[in-house]
Parts: sequence; C-alpha cells; structure tokens
Amino acid sequence: MTACLLEPSAREWKETLQHVGHDMYHVPEYVVLDARLYGGSPAAFWFERDGHRLLIPLIVRSIPESELRDAISPYGYPGPVSDAAPGDAAFWEQACSAFVETMRADGIVSAFIRMHPLLGAPVPAMRQAGAVVHHGETVSMDLTVSLDEMWSQTRSDHRNHINRAKRAGTEVVFDDWDRLGEWVEVYHDNMRRVGATDYYFFTREHLAALHDAVGDRMHLAVALEDGEVVGGNTFFEYDGIATGYVSSTRRAPKRYADEMLYDEVRRWCKDRGDEVFHLGGGKGGANDSLFSYKAGFSPSRHAFHTWRVVADPVRYRALVGGLRPGADPDDLTATFPAYR
Repeated sequence: MTACLLEPSAREWKETLQHVGHDMYHVPEYVVLDARLYGGSPAAFWFERDGHRLLIPLIVRSIPESELRDAISPYGYPGPVSDAAPGDAAFWEQACSAFVETMRADGIVSAFIRMHPLLGAPVPAMRQAGAVVHHGETVSMDLTVSLDEMWSQTRSDHRNHINRAKRAGTEVVFDDWDRLGEWVEVYHDNMRRVGATDYYFFTREHLAALHDAVGDRMHLAVALEDGEVVGGNTFFEYDGIATGYVSSTRRAPKRYADEMLYDEVRRWCKDRGDEVFHLGGGKGGANDSLFSYKAGFSPSRHAFHTWRVVADPVRYRALVGGLRPGADPDDLTATFPAYR
C-alpha cells in the first residue's frame, strides 16, 4: 500500500489517469491553473494497493492567521476517481483512511471535496472518514439519442425561444478564439450584475492559458447578432463527456441566444461523438431558478454531493474557536470548514 500527495509533474498522476475513468477536472494542467485563482498549491492525493489506484485532485491553501493548511477541490466536479470497483469496500475504506492520515501528516487540517455526479464513488466508505452532504441534483443531456428525441425532451418554452433566436438571425460560431475578449466583457457584465465574488471573474488571460494548456479539449462557442458577440459558452470535451465551464449572455428583452447556445453546443458535441453533455445544477446544488432553467433541456438527473473531512480534529476545533467562535465545529453539514 502506498499513499502520498503528488506534485502536478509526478509520473504517478498521469499514469493513474491512464487507468481510471475521469474528467477534465482531474488533469494536472487544469488543477495548476485553477490553483492560481485560489491562491493555493496544486496537488493530488494518490493511493495504490494491489495494483488498484485512487486519485483526488486538490488545491492546498494556507489558513489565515495560522501556520496550518487546508484543501479544497478545484472548481467544478472533481472528486475521487479509481479503477477499483465501487463494491470493493476494503479498498475504498483503506483509501479513505489513508487520505485522512496523509492530510494530517502534511499539516492539512481539513478537506472539502466536490464529488463528480457522473463518476460515482462509494458513499458509505467515505462517510466513515467524514461527512457526505447531498446538495441537490445536476442535469445532463443524453447525446446518444436522436436529434428528434433530444428536441422532444426540451421544454416548450426553450424550444420556442430557440426558434425565435434562429428567426432573428442569431448565429453560433465555434472555436473563434479571436472573439474571446469580446465575450469576456459580456461575461464580466453579468458577473457584476449578479454580485459574483472575485473568483468568478475569469479573465481572458486565464481562459486563454487554460485553452493553451488543454488544447482541443476546451472549446468556445459565441452567439452573434449582426456580427456582435452577445453571448458565449466555454466547455470541455473529455472521454465522451462534454462539460460546461462558464457561460453568459448579454441581457436584453426578447433575446434568446443563451438557449440557442445550449442547443447548438449539444448538437455540435453529438456530431463529434460525445455521449453526454453535463450542464451542472443550481447555485451550490440548490433547486433554484438556474436549476429549473437547465432542467428544461433534459430529464436526466444526477445526485450532487460534497465530502467534508476533518483530518486533525484537535487543531480544527482550535481554529474554529479562534477564527469563528460562534460556529459549531461538530456540524460538518453547514459552512465548511467552519473557521473560514
């Protein structure tokens, strides 16, 4: 048995990805760039036993007013991935136990892990090492069905808006990266409107660097009205899974470029042989207006969980008492970690 934290350049990281089902969020180049946004260090927990492997991508951060650290998943839906069968309880229990021990030995007090809704992991084994919290559902589109079936699964108001956008002459263009800067201005306008935190103001430089790092696994779709960029989606393709990254459309009455973008992206991905387009869910996994909007494109649903691990209970309680004295250190289902 071997367990350790890996650097992005580690041979074991890339070798593990060759043997396990995974998504873009597990690729070291993605984790490196996302860590820069968080102001942390990219890493991955790696576990190997009897020829089976497990990997969890992480961003390790300094804890304010402390010499200790904690860990969080990269943006998106990473979660643990492994070539061990979900029913191999002994492997998963030992891997989860080793995760806690490795975190504690490296001075990492807690870890907040977003699970991948499409890549399942054994919840019972994970609950032995921490709290698994169900937040809601995410939505995906089945790209293996016919275009007619895909259209029939789309809610009537979305179909109506897509048709209106087409009649209005809205055009969707793929991978014209010279348009990236124009779309980022649209995106930032919407982030300011909704009061998003600084993290979500992805810059043109970050998105361009991510595209440079992962190549043709990342795509840009922009919606044009009379040659003007009014909306766009960035998304990944990885091993048959298409996943939305960030998207935004300029608000205006009777403008339906957003629905048209989703429709055109799914058709484009289907033509390229992708099997599923994961849209994600509502804010924080909630059943809110964003979830309802996405749910109008497909009936496919997936449970979304987070895994909260306290690796060093004594230090965790001390941090909560010192930094957030009103928080309950025993409640792992509320804001986590409670000291932030």
